[in-house]
Amino acid sequence: MDRPHRPVLLREVVALLQGKAVVVDATVGAGGHAEALLDGGADAVVGLDRDPAALQEASARLARFGSRFRVRRCRFSRLRDCVLDEGVDRASGVLFDLGVSSMQLDRADRGFSYRADGPLDMRMGDAGGPTGFDVVNGYPEDRLADVIFRYGEERHSRRIARAIVRARQRRPIESTTELAAIVAGAVPRRRGGPHPARRTFQAIRIEVNEELEELAASLPQAASLLEAGGRLVVIAYHSLEDRVVKRFLRQEATLRPLSKKPVRPSERERAENPRARSAVLRAAERVAASTEDAA
Repeated sequence: MDRPHRPVLLREVVALLQGKAVVVDATVGAGGHAEALLDGGADAVVGLDRDPAALQEASARLARFGSRFRVRRCRFSRLRDCVLDEGVDRASGVLFDLGVSSMQLDRADRGFSYRADGPLDMRMGDAGGPTGFDVVNGYPEDRLADVIFRYGEERHSRRIARAIVRARQRRPIESTTELAAIVAGAVPRRRGGPHPARRTFQAIRIEVNEELEELAASLPQAASLLEAGGRLVVIAYHSLEDRVVKRFLRQEATLRPLSKKPVRPSERERAENPRARSAVLRAAERVAASTEDAA
């Protein structure tokens, strides 16, 4: 079977969740982490994802595990209900591998990549919801600039928003490469630096999928599912995601962080797997029952 991506920080994830009986993989994707956990002895993995294409890929890849692997389409904000619906009321591990997956980036028709021509979609799986086209062509200039600044941490956000509005006044902006060219024409590009549209595409994707709100809603639910000694493991790929996770771990009294600093990929992994370059992993262990559990 063709492998669409290499799971990031795989060895570290397996080490943290080794021996855990029931693991919830909240971002199962193509199933790379889930496969390693099941091969490593987990009794069961419940794989969640909001992308039906990911669930189909993971199901095919992990069919050999039979009933030990179950999948369910689910948004982060419904994590607890989805897991309970699968007959699991306690988990010994919950894993999040955040951001956009390689299998989504590699499909031009999904609209995530500024390098491949495709429609401005950017939805992670919720058909009928707002798209990148809606944001780019429908938001007022001030709101568009705010999204690009807040979610892309782009200091040229106002120049980019102004350029987008000028372009869409002539005709709607419909493709990823068209948007990327507009952004590139609005900001200076450093030689050897990242593509100037990278931050703008990140911002629009986060806005379309409500990624930070979904993550913030899901973390308390994940903690409430963990049994004593259960572990929460989160891999983030940019500072906005990591900030949400870091703040939650500081505030959640039932969790004890397993290290003072986040775990980062080795130099070798960063060289071999471009997706791993910006990854940071934070992990914590459940040490006490919550008020809800005691009730």
